Amino acid sequence: MTSPTMRTMTLCAPGGIPMVREGDDLCRIILQAIQDGGDCLQDGDVLVLAQKIVSKAEGRTVPLASVVASPRAVELAEQVNKDPRLVELVLAESASVLRHRRDVLIVEHRLGFVMANAGIDMSNVQQQATEDTALLLPLDPDKSCATLREELRLACGVDVGVIINDSHGRAWRNGTVGVAIGVAGLPALDDRRGMPDLFGRPLKVTEVGLADELASAASVLMGQADEACPVVLIRGLATPRRSGTARELIRPKQLDLFR
Repeated sequence: MTSPTMRTMTLCAPGGIPMVREGDDLCRIILQAIQDGGDCLQDGDVLVLAQKIVSKAEGRTVPLASVVASPRAVELAEQVNKDPRLVELVLAESASVLRHRRDVLIVEHRLGFVMANAGIDMSNVQQQATEDTALLLPLDPDKSCATLREELRLACGVDVGVIINDSHGRAWRNGTVGVAIGVAGLPALDDRRGMPDLFGRPLKVTEVGLADELASAASVLMGQADEACPVVLIRGLATPRRSGTARELIRPKQLDLFR
């Protein structure tokens, strides 16, 4: 009788990540934090970054005082009980409004994600003394991941995956979970169709949202409040590598029974 082998995958959150500001070099910041923790990147590692530090580095902050609300935003803001200027930003970042009621505004983001408030948030964002500041999603999260991955390769000669993580609600369950809005260097969607199950029966419909699963696992370490752990290093991922993007995870509208 053969002994069972134990499969392991480790997650760690390097400390010492400073408050990120516009123009900061995330590659340098991440490598320094990992080095200060007594480690270094290895081939096959996956880095999961909180969306907020990417957006901050890319200058995606908008003072609400600079926003002029349109008549449509004013009307919708009254229905959802939100600042009209925030609603104007949501509309500008969205392809369409899908659902709304008091305190809830669900949209199709311009990137294709179905999400609340177009991912615009003011938590964990440095606010000004006299005006509120909102933070938008990165312009192109997949591109941001691919750029950082290449910078890491040039800096230390390793082939790693990169995921940008954001917190999303779900249609059927309470609570937010981490999901991938940007991916590079690994499959976002792991297609298992045709593979045998334990009894040799081929899988027919199984597609695993791998990048979402990794983002959700990383969220446990990242936290949602004052944990200050915006980067998580995942090591030991056994899935075969290929290039992928977060666009793989977006269900086409014609296949979406709820739209």
